[in-house]
Amino acid sequence: MRKSLQIVAQLVLALGVSLAHAGSYDDFFKAIKRDDGKAVTELLQRGFDPDTIDPLGRAGLFIAVQDGSLHAADALIAWPKTRVEWRSAKDESPLMIAALRGHTELVKKLIARDADVNKPGWAPLHYAATGGHVDIMKILLDDYAFIDAQSPNKTTPLMMAAKYGSTAAVKLLLDEGADATMRNELGLSAVDFALQAQRQDAADMIAAAIRKAQPKGKW
Repeated sequence: MRKSLQIVAQLVLALGVSLAHAGSYDDFFKAIKRDDGKAVTELLQRGFDPDTIDPLGRAGLFIAVQDGSLHAADALIAWPKTRVEWRSAKDESPLMIAALRGHTELVKKLIARDADVNKPGWAPLHYAATGGHVDIMKILLDDYAFIDAQSPNKTTPLMMAAKYGSTAAVKLLLDEGADATMRNELGLSAVDFALQAQRQDAADMIAAAIRKAQPKGKW
């Protein structure tokens, strides 16, 4: 009889924990959507796992950065147990999304938490260059981001800046020593990327940098 009562008590306790977790689960992702950093912190203090995945397979910090819920993101970055190097199914990190979206302060905080500036494959600098966010590009380069990082198909940050970013982003990379002669797996150079986007100013800037680096008569 006593054993049966113990089993019942254990089942009731397990059910209570399960229901409490279910409630916290909903509350956690609602708080992120509302950008309620205080509510996020309270849940974390009660023991909720900051790396819990939502139904779409995304961790809370990734969602907060992606949705621009900056207060919620701050709360998660400040929490020591949050895994800032969580990766999505597309191998994207919170730092990459912050760099793409232009969230400068989040980039600084993520780097302070040792987010990987030189992540293999597509890197944060590719994403910052794509968005044309010069201030973030400078932060990444100052933290030793590899300027000629190559994606899986050997695309460089300069190529992304040339096609999608800004003239200022192209200029920064060239001024910092990016190799303008590199080509991706399709044989395309940064000049080709610029021309694909009909960005003659960027193409001319890159071509001028190549000419300057070549011995006379070689271009």
